[in-house]
Amino acid sequence: MKKIMTAGPTMVRENVLAARALPFTNPDLDMDFFEMYRETCGMLEDLASCTTGQALILGGEGMLGLEAAAAALTEKGDRVLIIENGIFGRGFDYFAELYGGEAVTFSSDYKKPIDVNALKDFLEKDHDFKYASLVHVDTPTGVLNDVREICNLLSEYGILSVVDSVAGLFGESLSFDSSKIDILLGGSQKALSAPPGLTMVWVSDKAWDAIENRKTPIASYYANLLMMKNYYEKKEFPYTMPVSDINGLRVAIENVIADGGILTRHREVAMACRGALTRGGLELYLESGWANTVTAFVVPENIKSALLLKDMVDDYGIMLSDSLLEFKDKLIRIGHMGENAYDEIMIETLKALAGALRKQGFEPLADMAEYFRSFMK
Repeated sequence: MKKIMTAGPTMVRENVLAARALPFTNPDLDMDFFEMYRETCGMLEDLASCTTGQALILGGEGMLGLEAAAAALTEKGDRVLIIENGIFGRGFDYFAELYGGEAVTFSSDYKKPIDVNALKDFLEKDHDFKYASLVHVDTPTGVLNDVREICNLLSEYGILSVVDSVAGLFGESLSFDSSKIDILLGGSQKALSAPPGLTMVWVSDKAWDAIENRKTPIASYYANLLMMKNYYEKKEFPYTMPVSDINGLRVAIENVIADGGILTRHREVAMACRGALTRGGLELYLESGWANTVTAFVVPENIKSALLLKDMVDDYGIMLSDSLLEFKDKLIRIGHMGENAYDEIMIETLKALAGALRKQGFEPLADMAEYFRSFMK
């Protein structure tokens, strides 16, 4: 069986897989399921320090949350600020425009976190936006952005915020309340280490007010957050919920709650990984703002990334990630999040990477696995 050391999905613990095999029920009729669903959403609210909003679990991969946020907030002609320093950040303009919005982009250096001072200058000149979107960890490069500072700045101008933290949540510190986030989005398949297929959404009271006071109806059914808002009072879901997926998610959440050192573990593993790669003579793509969930390094000259990734699978049974679009074949990513962020599997991965690099003609300058081991002692 392949070991999935990719930038998501990640490996899944046995107790999560076992929970997905529990006896099935009819979620539209079983009141116990409504109770379990609400309790699980409450656990998500606690984990994200969300006391001024509501958490929901949607039946669809993490991209569903991005569209649902755009569908909920965007009306024809609304100006939407796209704050971006990466592929996923800039891609939100598609959803804003899909629902009739006018997307205006603020771009920042892709090798660094979003320049908040430059954003302040930008907003002083133009802040007539209904909402802004940004990414906590832009996965193709692994850059980490300061969500708290950015969203507090947006709040000062009365701009609602949509934060994609699919690759950040549970591996990076984040507080919904103190960050003044309005819609926060997460996915089951990253640091939470459940299989893909579910979106987690946190919606602030302010965002609900904006959604409920739209001039026009939301132009979607499946991606309509309003259809979910009062599910418990109505004892009704807008579509049949994926019971087995949610059973697995519940256990994955319990795993996170039981892991009191989860953020420290992610930070230490990320630091050790970056140190090991650079000691081995590999170049990190970012100049600063490295995330604790994923690390991207530059493919060495004369190395074909596709062959390197194939050798990793064929010779060692370990999957790493290529990157996307303009970074494809130029960057390789190690996903050290959730069940991937443990010493043994990281050491195994770095040993395998050294072997695959040698096979392609690149001799590491140091023993990367041994450096990682010594750092973690």
